[in-house]
Amino acid sequence: MKDFFALLKNGNKSALYATVINTLIAAIKGTAFGITGNVAMFAETMHSLGDAANQFFVFIGSALSKKAPTKRFPGGFGRLVNLVLLFAVLIVGIMSYETIREGIDHLFHPTESTGFYLNIAVLALAVVLEFFVLMKAMKEIVKDEGVPSRGLSLFKNSFLYLKKANPATKLVFLEDIVATGGGLLAMLAVIIAQYTPFHQAEGLASIIIGIFMFFVVGRVFLDNAAGAIGESDAEMEGRIGIIAMADPDVRDIQDISVYKEGENFHVELSIELDSKLTVAQADLIRHRIEDQILEEKGVSDVIIEYDKDDGILKWKEPINEIKTP
Repeated sequence: MKDFFALLKNGNKSALYATVINTLIAAIKGTAFGITGNVAMFAETMHSLGDAANQFFVFIGSALSKKAPTKRFPGGFGRLVNLVLLFAVLIVGIMSYETIREGIDHLFHPTESTGFYLNIAVLALAVVLEFFVLMKAMKEIVKDEGVPSRGLSLFKNSFLYLKKANPATKLVFLEDIVATGGGLLAMLAVIIAQYTPFHQAEGLASIIIGIFMFFVVGRVFLDNAAGAIGESDAEMEGRIGIIAMADPDVRDIQDISVYKEGENFHVELSIELDSKLTVAQADLIRHRIEDQILEEKGVSDVIIEYDKDDGILKWKEPINEIKTP
């Protein structure tokens, strides 16, 4: 149990913030829905409940993925965060369905809700809190990339490096983008329903919010299915290849494979060396290159094989390497 709590300290901080805040928001929205019967508020309550449950599982999964390899699982637990996220998106999918179903029902059977000012106040508070969590996720994305960002550059760089963010932070970012936008949309629907005869606006907003939630489900599912299987990373392969070829004793690269396990990279490399080198010299070169590769961010383990130089150059340096702005 002590080891479990020690692992929790390494859990994704954005997911923890999001869990606590979305639980609070869901309770506030649920109370407001119970008082007013507002359908847009129901959609937002479902959204926040789904996000809170989702992000709780993400926090636990991100923490457990840091567990050291064991005799039974020598490859470590890096992919556990991907498996947990695949389970978590099922919750959001169910919430999305309920949100859309309730919205369609309201379109065909519109009812006038009460508590206009309460609804607006609750939704405005929720938007502020969701935006706070979104900012936390943005800062975590740019921090992981070592890119100092503030103001508008924080928004720009967080979108720019979203693809490279760890799975847990990416999920929080996507969910809170939708949650913030959904809150603003729900506020607009409540205002339209209050001041015009178009009471179906709340149902329409509920459907749109549900569709946005489905978008998050699809995006997160595809990303983490690839991560659970073991997706190759072409950009990191290019970086590793450049490191290996920069060594004066490496003649060529026969094969290179880099794939992601959760938040970590696993590297397998086959290099060609001068046939005149002794085994002891070749081992020294291999260890030297291993040490350099392990300095790359996110690389957890490296396997390097070597063979004699066949005189045919196979390695081609990547042309479009992403550069840090």
